Amino acid sequence: MKTIWFLPLVFLYFGLFSFGYCKNVSARPAVVNVGALFTLDSTIGRVAKIAIEEAVKDVNSNSSILHGTKLNITMQSSNCSGFIGMVEALRFMETDIVAIIGPQCSTVAHIVSYVSNELQVPLLSFGVTDPTLSSLQYPFFVRTTQSDSFQMTAVAEMVSYYGWKAVSVIFVDNEYGRNGVSALNDKLAERRCRISYKSGIPPESGVNTGYVMDLLVKVALMESRVIVLHVSPSLGFQVFSVAKYLGMMGNGYVWIATDWLAYMLDSASLPSDTLESMQGVLVLRQHIPESDRKKNFLSRWKNLTGGSLGMNSYGLYAYDSVWLLAHAIESFFNQGGKISFSNDSRLKTMEGGNLHLGAMSIFDDGMLLLGNILQSNLVGLTGPLKFNSDRSLIHAAYDIINVIGTGFRMIGYWSNYSGLSKEPPETLYAQPFNRSSTIQHLHSVIWPGETLSKPRGWVFPNNGKLLKIGVPNRASYREFVSKVRGSDMFQGFCIDVFTAAVNLLPYAVPYQFVAFGDGHKNPSYTQLVDSITTGVFDAVVGDITIVTNRTKIVDFSQPYAASGLVVVVPFRKLNTGAWAFLRPFSPLMWTVTACFFVVVGIVVWILEHRINDEFRGPPKRQVITILCCHFCYSCRGEHCQHPWPSGPNHMAFCSFDYQLELYCKFDFNPHSAAAIFSH
Repeated sequence: MKTIWFLPLVFLYFGLFSFGYCKNVSARPAVVNVGALFTLDSTIGRVAKIAIEEAVKDVNSNSSILHGTKLNITMQSSNCSGFIGMVEALRFMETDIVAIIGPQCSTVAHIVSYVSNELQVPLLSFGVTDPTLSSLQYPFFVRTTQSDSFQMTAVAEMVSYYGWKAVSVIFVDNEYGRNGVSALNDKLAERRCRISYKSGIPPESGVNTGYVMDLLVKVALMESRVIVLHVSPSLGFQVFSVAKYLGMMGNGYVWIATDWLAYMLDSASLPSDTLESMQGVLVLRQHIPESDRKKNFLSRWKNLTGGSLGMNSYGLYAYDSVWLLAHAIESFFNQGGKISFSNDSRLKTMEGGNLHLGAMSIFDDGMLLLGNILQSNLVGLTGPLKFNSDRSLIHAAYDIINVIGTGFRMIGYWSNYSGLSKEPPETLYAQPFNRSSTIQHLHSVIWPGETLSKPRGWVFPNNGKLLKIGVPNRASYREFVSKVRGSDMFQGFCIDVFTAAVNLLPYAVPYQFVAFGDGHKNPSYTQLVDSITTGVFDAVVGDITIVTNRTKIVDFSQPYAASGLVVVVPFRKLNTGAWAFLRPFSPLMWTVTACFFVVVGIVVWILEHRINDEFRGPPKRQVITILCCHFCYSCRGEHCQHPWPSGPNHMAFCSFDYQLELYCKFDFNPHSAAAIFSH
């Protein structure tokens, strides 16, 4: 009986497990179709094509992933054309692909992303850096490279690090250029810097030299000498060539090129005249940390290309994109995902003609595959492949290189974790977060003109807007401000303070003085201040009193002069020396002092000459006694240094004490008085 019940259980057990295995096998097809859409005849495209092919070979030959399922890549070229890119994307959708690697250009990405959203096919772009391709508008767009939002942050921090306040921008006039410049403007504003002038170049490759020359002449007339170049390679080299011809690659200029120049330096050997035209340029390049896998692949790359085509960062990101997709598909199958497609009911109503819209279908589990892509966490040739909450790769970083001679030199790094630094970012990730400006450092730069001195970054513009500075044309107190007769110039203390302050600014402030008043009478200062609010003047310079009602409508500078009660005294330079203490004793004071000496001596003589023998004798002796009584005092002999002979009561000469007090004391008989004089 037990055997009878046991046998059905065994069949049920093996039946369930056989069914589960068969379902897993059926869920894993032999081939998974993937599309690749980029510009095959571009520098990035040529490198990416070989990198993607090698990545597919590595994935298909690796038994630890996909477990028997092979990737099948179909490549199409978009030529960076939105129309061609859309057509090729629609052709892909007819072949039941599960994902598209690409596109390479921002223009194509914006169009193809709409198709991707509707048919739920993920896009893994290794070359689009346009920061406006957000996950909210394009949920199936996944950027497997760095966004220009990080690159423009690096540019803004470089501008702030060197103390410049304004830049001029030359950009290619398409989605890539315009949106990149918009991001730069935001990042500069966060650091109290700005774009003073910007000019776009048509994206067509046939832009003539005259157009570029006219553009650069306008840039040269601006105040800023810091120029950011965000264009395509062909336009960039043309700009540098014309700038060299116009003398704009010499002293005083600063050129910052985005990563378009970096991948050209890495991928191809540029002609000597091209390198000569961009000496001293600062370039940003996506930072790829060093690793053994990267070294081995670069060695393998040289064997594949024979050294004719160099590897760049976009090629490495293209290689990693294939591996990222392969791991996501593996997780997709492990979670029970099926590669199945269903028709879009909306397209059925539009059938007709030769469009074959019904051939396009929706990837049923496209959302599941997208989730596995975004949850990926692996290490590729470019470093960690992991997305943050904004769907950006973590650890965004750039190399900062300086074009010198026939090559370039590394002057530092930038990362969204540590900012500017001399050390590679991967060595700083383990350290505590610190973005203090005191630790932001770069190596020295050889600037255009082969100088090590940092350019000032600005000059006085030739055609910039002049600020109208109102100046009171006074009739009195012309020492503060006055108009120079026969000219439009002004002079005075207030003018000197203003020009000194302007000269200390790190940027140019073109201005012109405009007189307010007729010069025959003092103008109304209240009306002068009101002229700022009405737009007549941009600012006012003069001896203007800061009062409450004026501070409510305009802003004043710090006061540099204050009125109040003062004491005016004559100033005379006096010589100092050992006899400086005698200066208070004027001739009159000496005369009065001598008279007091004589008067006191006479009084003492009148009181003493009748009873004191020392005050008697010849007139000469009595006169000497009268004069000497001021420097002596009477004692009984115990303190005398030079006693006089005769009598119990006598005079004695005494020295000064340490307090410089001189006492003159007289002891008389009971019938006489005692006098003490203190000086």
